[in-house]
Formats: sequence, C-alpha cells, structure tokens
Amino acid sequence: MRKKLKGIVIGDKNSKTRVVEIKKVYNHPKYDKVLNKLKKLHCHDEKNISAAGDTVVITETRPMSKMKKWSVVEVVKGDAAKTSVGEKE
Repeated sequence: MRKKLKGIVIGDKNSKTRVVEIKKVYNHPKYDKVLNKLKKLHCHDEKNISAAGDTVVITETRPMSKMKKWSVVEVVKGDAAKTSVGEKE
C-alpha cells in the first residue's frame, strides 16, 4: 500500500510539478510542548489541475526525477476541487 498525505500547494511555477507543504503537529515526549514540523515535497501533476493555495492529496509513486517521488491524486479544496486525476473529460 502506498502512502497518502494531505497538504497545501505552495509552489506551482513549473509545468506538471507542484511543491506541497505537509504539516505534522505532535507533542514533544519530554517537554510536553506542541511542535509543528513542516516538510516540502515535489509532486507530479500531469494535468496541472492544482494551483497555489489548494489542498491536495498526494501519493507515493516511482521516482520521476531527482526530487519528484510523489504524485497529486486529487484536489480536496480549491478551484478545481471537483476534479481528480482519474476522471475523464
């Protein structure tokens, strides 16, 4: 089973590539402080369905380049929210 993550698109300057920010909130085990951990992942978006600010679901895929190892599955929130990659037009 491939991992699926939800994140926000923060970069859409390149064609068919999106930069998605994944936010993880957790408690520090010793100091009991709430911490935020941010990770930026480069994702493949074949049909350019997402834009900056959209919330998307991404999944692991084969390496497409040095940085791109994730792919956009669907747009959850945004202008293209009804569109998913698997749908035919």
